[in-house]
This record gives sequence, structure tokens and C-alpha cells, in this order.
Amino acid sequence: MTAALAMVLCLAGAHAEKISPHERANVPSGSWIWIDVPQKSLTLYEGTQVKKRYVIATGTWQTPSPIGTYTITHRFSGELGGFGTRFLGLNVPWGQFGIHGTNKPGSIGSNASHGCIRMHVKDSEELYGLVGNGTKVVLAGGPYGLLDSSLRELHPGDRNSHVAAVQARLLQLGYGYQWPDGIYGQATQQAVSRARKALGLAQKDCVDAAFYRAIGLILFE
Repeated sequence: MTAALAMVLCLAGAHAEKISPHERANVPSGSWIWIDVPQKSLTLYEGTQVKKRYVIATGTWQTPSPIGTYTITHRFSGELGGFGTRFLGLNVPWGQFGIHGTNKPGSIGSNASHGCIRMHVKDSEELYGLVGNGTKVVLAGGPYGLLDSSLRELHPGDRNSHVAAVQARLLQLGYGYQWPDGIYGQATQQAVSRARKALGLAQKDCVDAAFYRAIGLILFE
């Protein structure tokens, strides 16, 4: 169990006897999914109780899995080619991501996908029957939230959780007006340009180490 998950599941209040465990830990009372990207595991919970645990494959460095909290919003079943026989779609704002089977079982346990969560076909079929649309799905990466385990240099056209973290920070600082959607588009380029000018940084389109420092996004535990 990771430290982050332990905190979610074990957070206790001063008046524990008056508050249910779910209320204290902010854990859903029904089914929900925790995906540990570094550990390559998907755990299905019923409240705080583990119901099932599966080994998975996640995204590569170039095409990372979307760190954050999402909801299952749509589903497909049948023969889906490379996606096995089941697909559970997530409401990630910057692309089409989901949990699905694979015709490459040897990839399970590694960083191999374009960001989706791969499962063995039989496991995906079982999970599909256990969760419905509306189920909460948490994808946890490294120890730094949306920044995962390191800072990525970002460029126009990038789509990932790092972009969402930068957008949120720019919005907080008053340089951006776009709700974080994880897409480095024109509005984000304009916000980066405004921030660079105001902070005395060289005019570039990219988000580099100096820019992260200037807006106060740093890696710390």
C-alpha cells in the first residue's frame, strides 16, 4: 500500500466515534477504483474494503496515463480488437482514456500503453461486470500529485496532467483564464506568455524548469 493510499484510507478525526470511517477518510461508501500507476495495480474497493486487485499495464513516458480523479462515463463490450472485449471509458478532459483488455498480455505489468489502463482480458471482463457508470476512479502516480514523480518540459500541443497542473497554477496567479483541461492550446500559450513577461523570463512557448520555479510549482514531499 502506498503512503498516499494509506492516508486516504486511514485518516482519523479527533471525534472518530461520532463520524463514520467513510466520512473521516472522504472515501466513497460504494464501489470505487484505485489505480497505482508505479505499482501497476488496480484495486476495486467497496468503501474501505478491498474486493478485487488486478495487475495492469499503464502508459509510457511519452504517452503517460492521466493522473487524477475521474469517473467511468461510458462502456463498450464485444470484440474490440487490441482492446480485448471490454472498455470502461473515463471522463479525462484531454483525451479518450479508459480501462480495457488487451491482445498483448505480455505487456501487463509494464509501461506499455498510450495512456489507457490495460488488463488481462478475463480480468477486464470481470471488472466490467462489477462496476457501473458513475464509478469513481483515482489514478495515482508519484508523490507529487498531478506532477507525478518529476517535472516535464511542456510544449504547445501537449496533453497531460502536468499541463493541467500548470493551468491551475496560472489561473490561481491571475495569468490564465482557462479552466484546467490538460491541453496546451492557444489559451495556455497566451497565459504562459503573460506569465513569462510579468516574471522577467525569456519569451518562449515552452514550460521549462525556470518557469516551473517562477510560478512556484516545485517538487516536495
